[in-house]
Amino acid sequence: MDTLAGILIKLPILLFSVIVHEVAHGWVAERCGDPTARLAGRITLNPLPHIDPFMSILLPALLLMSRSGIIFGGAKPVPVNPYYFRRPGRDEVFVSVAGIAANVGLALLFVVVARALIAAGWALDGAGRPTLPLYVCIMGVAINAMLAAFNLLPIPPLDGSHVLERVLPWAWRERYVALRSFGPILLILVLFLFGGLLSAYIGSVTDIFLRLVA
Repeated sequence: MDTLAGILIKLPILLFSVIVHEVAHGWVAERCGDPTARLAGRITLNPLPHIDPFMSILLPALLLMSRSGIIFGGAKPVPVNPYYFRRPGRDEVFVSVAGIAANVGLALLFVVVARALIAAGWALDGAGRPTLPLYVCIMGVAINAMLAAFNLLPIPPLDGSHVLERVLPWAWRERYVALRSFGPILLILVLFLFGGLLSAYIGSVTDIFLRLVA
């Protein structure tokens, strides 16, 4: 796919995937007793309440045009109030893991559809190239695998940081929580200083999922 066609296909897949990610956070939070996301109108697949102009559109478009090999983005974080949780420590982990689990689930769903297309003989067109439905599925697998891998990083405000926070000893946890206010800066520093390692890690996770298609 050329650059423009690729962007027009990948951006909607990314937008849908990050919206499902955020809806999963809100849905699990509600199951744990917190109605905040529901009251804010955020447990919906309607993209309008979720779109963040920079994270949902501009950043992923720039990454695609730069051909960096990594694509990620995000939606507006779903509001969560842990004071409503019935079991705060456990429920915070459940809510954090929900977004990652949603992306893993979407990646596996795209794998199933891709394998069904291959089995039905709809994998290649007359020129021997992947058909549009198969290409969409492959991009769906790759994008959701990248989102899951990226959000596992234990850097605030990513989901992995909330999980790590709950398993750290109390003395370390307090200092780690204090890093939240510097989260975006830390994330940029990690991307800048360890971009190669990060690309290798995300690429390895993505390859594991893509191998399931063949």
